[in-house]
Amino acid sequence: MIGRLRGLLAYKQPPWLVIDVGGVGYELEAPMSTFYDLPDVGRDVILYTHYAQKEDSVALYGFLREGERRLFRDLQKVTGIGAKIALAVLSGISVDDFARLIQTADVAALTRVPGIGKKTAERMVVELKDRAADIGGGGAPITGQLGNDPVSEATVALQQLGYKPAEAAKMARDASMEGDEVATVIRKALQAALR
Repeated sequence: MIGRLRGLLAYKQPPWLVIDVGGVGYELEAPMSTFYDLPDVGRDVILYTHYAQKEDSVALYGFLREGERRLFRDLQKVTGIGAKIALAVLSGISVDDFARLIQTADVAALTRVPGIGKKTAERMVVELKDRAADIGGGGAPITGQLGNDPVSEATVALQQLGYKPAEAAKMARDASMEGDEVATVIRKALQAALR
């Protein structure tokens, strides 16, 4: 099992990134919370990883913080939640905010995450409430730039998080201000969607 990678950030385009470790490129899928704080391409990075093997596929997920990886794993223990929804949760809500939503049983806020309906949100509250106090280790400020056309790249990233193309484009346009980096546009769009 691969628990951690340390190497050169060779590529990053939400939700994918490649880490070069001793000449071997590990392709990982990561939540936007990780992308917000990644260094520039060509710089060293350390990621906590989660290795998942199914009958027909193998996947590697990367996280800058142990708390994110722990929440990713806890979410998948909830009935009906897989990696895609767990990544969407981490992309739209900080670990600390998620813990608060679970503790306060805020089902309405949880249903604003793509892929989470009312029943799934209620199940999350019931199944994670006992562990909510242990969930923590949230966010840090956004740094770095992901690309040249922030609105287009943010739109693609939002679509990969489960938003429909027209909805993702509108969210990115509404959130964008002149001079914003891609990560900033995505963060503002996701925050606006949760209001």
